[in-house]
Amino acid sequence: MAKKQRIPHKFLPWIDARKKFRLSNAHIQMARELGLSPKRFGDYADTTDQPWKVPLPQFIENQYEKQFGKQRPDVVMSIEEIAAAHVAKRAQRKAENLKARQNESPQDLPPNSSE
Repeated sequence: MAKKQRIPHKFLPWIDARKKFRLSNAHIQMARELGLSPKRFGDYADTTDQPWKVPLPQFIENQYEKQFGKQRPDVVMSIEEIAAAHVAKRAQRKAENLKARQNESPQDLPPNSSE
């Protein structure tokens, strides 16, 4: 049985927004690079009360092209892949810190002033 992958809490709103607004991985990545908030996607996509608004995927594409001068990101990764890379990077950093602490010799530590 495969172990379920842990996804950090900061990525969960992006996964929910992708499902709720039926966005692709490329749209989510573009929105993250633009600094948009997934909590505000409802405001950007409110076409029932404001029919003149552009659909959310087109809005994200237009903003991305305006800011970065290209249609899509060079490499598109899913939010799950980004989360897995984030978890792996944190685990590696934690292992390096633990290794650095273990390599510290007692001679390098300052003497106790409890005498």
